[in-house]
Amino acid sequence: MSEVHPDGESRNLQLIGERIRSRRTTNLFLKQAVSRALVRDAIEVARWAPNHHLTEPWHFYLLGDDKIARSVELIRTIVAENKDEDIAEFKATSAAAIPGWLIVTCRKSDDELLQLEDYASCCCAVQNLTLYLAEAGVACKWTTGLITRDQRFFDLLGMDSEKEFVVGLIWYGYPKILPTQNRKAVGDILTETD
Repeated sequence: MSEVHPDGESRNLQLIGERIRSRRTTNLFLKQAVSRALVRDAIEVARWAPNHHLTEPWHFYLLGDDKIARSVELIRTIVAENKDEDIAEFKATSAAAIPGWLIVTCRKSDDELLQLEDYASCCCAVQNLTLYLAEAGVACKWTTGLITRDQRFFDLLGMDSEKEFVVGLIWYGYPKILPTQNRKAVGDILTETD
């Protein structure tokens, strides 16, 4: 599928469509590390997400080995407090197998409309980030588990919960497998009007 732009240039829409449809949430990663430079490049692209009044409400926290290990132990603690020890051990073991951790936060606002707009912008930034990484062969899982709302996590990472909230913890790495998915047909989700 190709479209000719008014400037006469041909645009390959099929390519971008394939890239978007091929991005997948992944749970199983290889133990191979992803270059921090690649993640920084993905953040550079992420920040070009649309944001009303150019508020740029996002902040990114790229965790190193020490903070990841401490976060895994915090997951174990939080899940044990809320569920049970067996589930806590499973969740901690699973989290410890994730090679890369990136937290995306959104600046808080007392203005309800601005907060909604800023949150939407941060979600667009995460999409930009995950698409960029997917093109590099890196898969992601965007999670909003219990740890992302726990004050101890904010304290561990030096985040100010009065000024920002977590939009997502992005786990990333080279995938062991990429799952397949389906979506509803466009006709099922589209209403066209005159």
